[in-house]
Amino acid sequence: MRTTVRLTASATSALPRWLLFAICIVYAVSGLFGRDPWKNEDAAAFGVMWTMANGGWHDWLLPNLVGKVITATGPLPFWLGAIFIRALGPYLAPNDAAHALTGFMFSGTCAFVWYGTYLLGRRPEVQPFKYAFGGEPSPRDYGRTLADGALLILLASFGLAERGHESTPQIAQLACAAMFIYGLVRALDKPWQGACWTGAALGFFVLCANPPLLLALFIALIAVTLVVRQIDSRKLLLVAIPLGLVIGASWPLAAYLSYPADAASFLHDWVANNFANFRGSPKGALFYAAKNLPLFTWPAWPLAIWTWVSWPDLRRAPHIAIPLSVVMTVLLLILLQQRETNLLFLLLLPALAIMASFGLPTLKREAINAFDWFAVLSFTIVGGFVWVVWIASQTGQPAPIARNLSRLVPGFRPEFNVVSLILALVVTACWIALVRWRLTRHPKVLWRSVVLSSAGTTLMWVLLMTLWLPLVNFSRTYRDVATQIATHLPSDYVCISPVRLGDAQLASFAYFGNMHFAFDDSDCDVLLRQDTQDYNPPASLSSYTWKLVWEGRRAADRDERFRLYVRVERPKRPTPAIKRNPPR
Repeated sequence: MRTTVRLTASATSALPRWLLFAICIVYAVSGLFGRDPWKNEDAAAFGVMWTMANGGWHDWLLPNLVGKVITATGPLPFWLGAIFIRALGPYLAPNDAAHALTGFMFSGTCAFVWYGTYLLGRRPEVQPFKYAFGGEPSPRDYGRTLADGALLILLASFGLAERGHESTPQIAQLACAAMFIYGLVRALDKPWQGACWTGAALGFFVLCANPPLLLALFIALIAVTLVVRQIDSRKLLLVAIPLGLVIGASWPLAAYLSYPADAASFLHDWVANNFANFRGSPKGALFYAAKNLPLFTWPAWPLAIWTWVSWPDLRRAPHIAIPLSVVMTVLLLILLQQRETNLLFLLLLPALAIMASFGLPTLKREAINAFDWFAVLSFTIVGGFVWVVWIASQTGQPAPIARNLSRLVPGFRPEFNVVSLILALVVTACWIALVRWRLTRHPKVLWRSVVLSSAGTTLMWVLLMTLWLPLVNFSRTYRDVATQIATHLPSDYVCISPVRLGDAQLASFAYFGNMHFAFDDSDCDVLLRQDTQDYNPPASLSSYTWKLVWEGRRAADRDERFRLYVRVERPKRPTPAIKRNPPR
């Protein structure tokens, strides 16, 4: 096989550990605490965790949102979130405790990506050209530099910023996908250990995802065993599949033994509803993916394509075949799905980051400069815009921006926080210093082409979660609406019947307003509706009528309107007296 990489040892100088850890920690922690659950998926997932934390075994085995069955994913992310809520209850608010789990999962994803790339970078087939008199990097230094690059590429991905800080099942699926890749890589040199990691990842994926996603990972596993000759397929399949089945079957079996009838219905919907999302015409989802996927996975996808181009003789080697197998199967699901959503996009990032890191050694100087200037210009402009809008919200100047802000987010009252301001100033100063260092020193290390992109994404996210956090929180929370509805509820109401309420609204209203909903056609005496336009009032029956007691919406949302009705019993007509003829 032909080696395509020519490097000297100086090109693999390690990224300072303090800088790498600082970027990871600051990026992971920013935006997790001090905010409400946001619409849509963040609040909905938190609602299931909160229901479990305050519920019984039925809620734990059959996930539900204040009584509404949730079958889109498995229960593992909700179990962990409920455990965090209970364990950290004395110290953190429930929503902050759930977000602490997000930080934990994010850190695990980073660790699996780093170590998986490190192991691949030490393999003999990817080592740089050996010079006659030495001077090439050692396998350990080369692998460590590539691992640093993969982690920086992961952090630089645009789509990770918001999705990576929400308490959704997707963050657990992201960690499982990274664990799955690490297990396959580990199986190259330690077959039994790697098979255990792979099997555990498959089993956990059953517990935190759904059958179509599990099928995609299983196809990726089979593809790796067929394509990668260096892997012991017999040992891998002999351990991984049974272990995955044992872990994955533990939840359905426990649920069925505890609640046979409810579990049978739940598991049927869990399988049927999720496969139904991939039937029919995917035209809308295809257009959505074509429009949003390139930005979501930037800059990982162009670097991953460059890896494929620059290693023509090693495309069946593990460093390309393993991550590419995951990318292709997940991408197939994205192209077949019916919903226009970016939830599956997140699962591409670990594999793309690992594959993209192997394009760094062969990247041309012109491409490196293009990445650098794009990062400098785009993130400096975005950062400056965040600062200008914050100044306008605090001072009213520039006046046009202040007027537009009040028009876009009516009712928002700016808040001044000294700590947030200091953090924003510090991260801005660090960005300026990093840009100055990168543009004046011209370092030759491999990670130079992505350090500005990852630092720029961190800058953007930290500024948004410090200067703009009150604004973003105001525009994406249902706290105020829930409080208003709760004040108009009768003190002795039995239950609320929801009409057209989404999962995020149900979770927020139950959490912030302590409302009790019913979904089994109960005879509720309160009705709460969401309307996007004026609808006729609910039909009254002969014995009662519905009285509108409150109508409103979130100040930052013009499309949603909520109406609260209370049932009023109609007075019964007096029974007319029957005249009787006196006896003769």
